[in-house]
Amino acid sequence: MIRFGMCNELYVDWDFADVCRSLRAIGYEGIEVAPFTLADRVENVSAARRRELREIVAGEGLVMIGLHWLLAKTEGFHLTSPDLATRRRTGDYLAALAEATRDLGGALMVLGSPKQRDLLPGVTYDQAFGWASEALSRLTTTLDATGVDLCLEPLAPSETNFLNTCAEANRMIAEIGHPRIKLHMDVKAQSGEIGATVPELIRRHAARAGHFHAQDVNLRGPGMGDVDFGPILRALVASGYDRWVSVEVFDYAPGAVETATQSLACLRSELQKAAGSVAG
Repeated sequence: MIRFGMCNELYVDWDFADVCRSLRAIGYEGIEVAPFTLADRVENVSAARRRELREIVAGEGLVMIGLHWLLAKTEGFHLTSPDLATRRRTGDYLAALAEATRDLGGALMVLGSPKQRDLLPGVTYDQAFGWASEALSRLTTTLDATGVDLCLEPLAPSETNFLNTCAEANRMIAEIGHPRIKLHMDVKAQSGEIGATVPELIRRHAARAGHFHAQDVNLRGPGMGDVDFGPILRALVASGYDRWVSVEVFDYAPGAVETATQSLACLRSELQKAAGSVAG
């Protein structure tokens, strides 16, 4: 069954417990966390603080979905660097993030991080593909130990020049060949794919996707722009997707509560109609 969550960075400068309380009051079931909202490095979130955050989430009646924006606001990491030490350091940090995800009660991580995977000067796509595949393959032992899935996010060429389409991400997933490496789908990102609409891509790939982000291409929440979420929710239901849909926005101007409220109202309404049309 599709469930709705919200990414916490929308609530700029809010106390974490107040964020959870607000989301639950609005009607969300889950919260997804950007690590930089907790500390500059995830290792700096102590074991005691991780337990406290986990208890806050559960105490407010929410589920901790997992982490996203994994390498945002960090330095020294790059997944496709020609420097082996840099790639190893990046993999080690992703492993630390997986351990933090487990400690917080989450079960997945979304790997977007466009600038930390861009092709560097002189690096070919095939070289980058091999290096990234090697780094992520080394991570699978930690993913198994923590019970965490890593979901690869295709991003538009305007954001990165590596892994731009669902097909490219799926090629990487197939190359690694591990069940905890999965596809992540995103309305804004998939809107940039050439040759297929977002609903078409959902019907093609969502059944095997590990996670889904919803937002308008105007960077605000569902129902706050021109994107019609009716076909998107119908495609998700028709595909058999039965995991989390998290709202991830980039324009916070309308305010956290207003954005969260409008987004959930839109998604709930379209899901109800989509479920009805499939049942009918």
